Amino acid sequence: MGILHDDVVIIREAEKEGETTIITVNCPDKTGLGCDLCRIILFFGLSIVRGDVSTDGKWCYIVFWVVGKQRTRWSLLKKRLIEACPCCSSASGISYYRSELQPPKPPDVFLLKFCCHDRKGLLHDVTEVLSELELIIHKVKVSTTPDGKVVDLFFITDTRELLHTKKRRDDTIEQLSVILGDPLITIDIELVGPEITACSQASPFLPSSITEDIFDLELPGSLRSGTSTSDSVSIGIDNSLSPAHTLVQVICQDHKGLLYDIMRTLKDYNIQISYGRFSTKPRGKCELDLFIVQADGKKIVDPSKQQSLSSRLRIELLHPLRVNVVSRGPDTELLVANPVELSGKGRPLVFYDITLALKMLGPCIFSAEVGRHVIGDREWEVYRILLDDGEGLSVPRNKIEKGVWKMLMGWV
Repeated sequence: MGILHDDVVIIREAEKEGETTIITVNCPDKTGLGCDLCRIILFFGLSIVRGDVSTDGKWCYIVFWVVGKQRTRWSLLKKRLIEACPCCSSASGISYYRSELQPPKPPDVFLLKFCCHDRKGLLHDVTEVLSELELIIHKVKVSTTPDGKVVDLFFITDTRELLHTKKRRDDTIEQLSVILGDPLITIDIELVGPEITACSQASPFLPSSITEDIFDLELPGSLRSGTSTSDSVSIGIDNSLSPAHTLVQVICQDHKGLLYDIMRTLKDYNIQISYGRFSTKPRGKCELDLFIVQADGKKIVDPSKQQSLSSRLRIELLHPLRVNVVSRGPDTELLVANPVELSGKGRPLVFYDITLALKMLGPCIFSAEVGRHVIGDREWEVYRILLDDGEGLSVPRNKIEKGVWKMLMGWV
């Protein structure tokens, strides 16, 4: 028998403030499902404090205990989680994951452009509205004119797939107009063709000076941003406790999106989770036990593969994102980079957190660019933000770097 559509995802909301909301997912399994679900939960601004995963390779049962914003739209979250689950056929109860048979149509890309007077925190306020409307930012071009106006270009897609309608566009423009509060504002939203989207793409390769600025903070260098040391992450791989599975045990410091970072790493390695348990402990510690197999259903016995997986997990837990503040002659540039999944999905809400941190810290944004670039053997989403030094940068650069990092890690 199949399972009722509404029973694929069940959300039991917290009854009191401070209690956890319980999300239960019961659906056919697929490699990377845990990553996709964690990404959606992260997009909604929620933190996973505990999780249980169990699957027989065909059907999975997942429970998340989450905390987060009081204004969470639980019905919308449920809808998005259901959409991420493989469909069930009424005859057998299990079917192959639909997207593997029929690749989804790429979403339409729209160009949002507006011009208004600049003010502190403006870019974050716009980003917040777009996030609330489920409009995904793929590329940004922000510039400030000499007369104190900003010209902002956002290449966006609509999770709800309604931005082609007049009502959706009008609602978006109305909410942006309210938050901007500028009577001289001009806002326009238009569908762009593939040729415009292609022209808007940044070069796939960054200058070596920038890649060095972003990636000169390998494990030891992270200390300057106040991150955890390599000793704070413990990763063990054991094949003796299960006849059919490899056990991966992780103990580390908690941060925003921790479970997502682990799940996306396993997804990129095409590793399947048969059973897993995640929990947060006092003083911000997390413990995770995962019984896993390779794509062929076998344990990971090759020492080189074990070492590769362990090293990648350690790096991703210490550096889920890269943050650096550098001098560009007389100017100051904030660089932030996060890895893109092999599926092409980037980390949610990064630009939102960056702009919020800068709004709280004080420095103004003179220009900003967001693009995807190949660095090494991976694709990265790179945020380049030029800070306004017109009257001298009153906030020390190390304070900006640490402030942005803490915001991205959820330590604020």
